[in-house]
Amino acid sequence: MKWRLAAQLAALLPALYDNAYRGVVGGKYDEIEQEIWMDLSRMALDIARDLSLPTGNAVEIADSLRLVMGILFGPDYKSETLEISKGGAVVLVKRCPLPARSHDNGAGDSSTFHKCMVLTLTTVPLFNKGYSARFVRTMCTGDRQCEIKIEEIKNPEKAGSENK
Repeated sequence: MKWRLAAQLAALLPALYDNAYRGVVGGKYDEIEQEIWMDLSRMALDIARDLSLPTGNAVEIADSLRLVMGILFGPDYKSETLEISKGGAVVLVKRCPLPARSHDNGAGDSSTFHKCMVLTLTTVPLFNKGYSARFVRTMCTGDRQCEIKIEEIKNPEKAGSENK
């Protein structure tokens, strides 16, 4: 019960901050907030390491990402992993508290997607520098579910990542 309440608050805070500060800060708000979500991705990496989650291939990265997102956003976050190829997987997000809380509190869906995008696209290469993520579908833009494709980078040396 405590985790559920804490996760509900965690999912609500971005919308509350968005409502309170976007109008005051203006165009710099997204840039400032992006740094916060990038920091959260480093926390996601710490959680994955603390739990000894596997991140050696796309399916392991997808499963670990799903577990960490569930920890961060609570039991209202529902997803599954599909293996699509030897070097690729898709995370299907069926339910996510971020768009719901954002919508309920008047924050825009596009700003909600930006938060999730920064978190996800930063976290995946932190888990394993040989992989990247991209969004194929998003609930924040009206799709029924989110689809996040995780793929092996063909030339990881050129990707510029420094981990794993």
